Amino acid sequence: MTDANASGRGAWIAVDIGGTKIAAGLVDDADRILRRTRVATPAGTPAVLAAVAGLVDDLRRHADRLGVTVRAAGVGAPGVIDPATGAVRSATDILPGWAGTPLGDELRHRTGLPLAVANDVRVAAIGTARDPAVAPHREVLHVSIGTGVGGALLRHGAAWSGPHASSGELAHLLVPARGAMPCGCGRHDHLEAVVAGPAIAAAYAEHTGGGVLPLTEVAARMRAGDRVADAVIRAAGQLLGRALAGLVAAVDVDAVTLGGGVALNIAEFTDTAREALRAEALPPLRSVPVLVPAAGVDVALLGAARLARGAVAGNGRNDAVNDGTLAQEQV
Repeated sequence: MTDANASGRGAWIAVDIGGTKIAAGLVDDADRILRRTRVATPAGTPAVLAAVAGLVDDLRRHADRLGVTVRAAGVGAPGVIDPATGAVRSATDILPGWAGTPLGDELRHRTGLPLAVANDVRVAAIGTARDPAVAPHREVLHVSIGTGVGGALLRHGAAWSGPHASSGELAHLLVPARGAMPCGCGRHDHLEAVVAGPAIAAAYAEHTGGGVLPLTEVAARMRAGDRVADAVIRAAGQLLGRALAGLVAAVDVDAVTLGGGVALNIAEFTDTAREALRAEALPPLRSVPVLVPAAGVDVALLGAARLARGAVAGNGRNDAVNDGTLAQEQV
């Protein structure tokens, strides 16, 4: 756990639920993270709910010691999230049994706080909009590559969820390759099956005939001169970049931002994806920048804090997320 000094009188609790860890933070109105905490994601939905409630309680106690008032909480979670209720409409097996969880209602009941829930990648995308390099761009495609693959479309700083709350589900794009392991939905020919961290590690094992190693070890071997590791990582980056070129042509954005553990920690992967996008893109789109926000992993907490602010906006809607029924506005 880490702390920073508080200077305001109000704060927001931000939570990011992931397949391997749950991170949470206390964030002030100036987007400073006053305290960070995290736990390993436990097995089973009831245990996940209890863990989130425990983190919120810890952060509220810390806020009391700082003399600040927690106003609301924002939560990023895997799956297709109902924008009105915060329920998980559908999900892959990253969290077994997650689909159908009434997440928003459960956490409001357990914490007693005003609370908003949105898809985790969408929340991270909201956080990237605070980055000085990203903020000038009005239409942004955010892509996260980690344990899984996800995406979000930002319009004027707000995440576009779409009428079915499924905008940005990039994991299930068809690709001209067969992954060494399946996508979270079970298919082998989806983007997640070839570019996500576990897929890259599985591809390396398939090529070497050895056991599956952590992706960090595969990346270390690449940097030590392992040509198979280098080829596997760059092949995944190439496939991602080509997919992004098609997406950029379809939605015509000002910028692409990359996040997630693979993109943030393996520059060779990110650089290859950037080069492939430019090589494949239509001429007017070759200048679209591919950015890695400076805030890195903190974008998820900053986005969740903004989501929390929207939970108490007082206008009956959360302006951090746009489901297509609202007029666009500058944020």
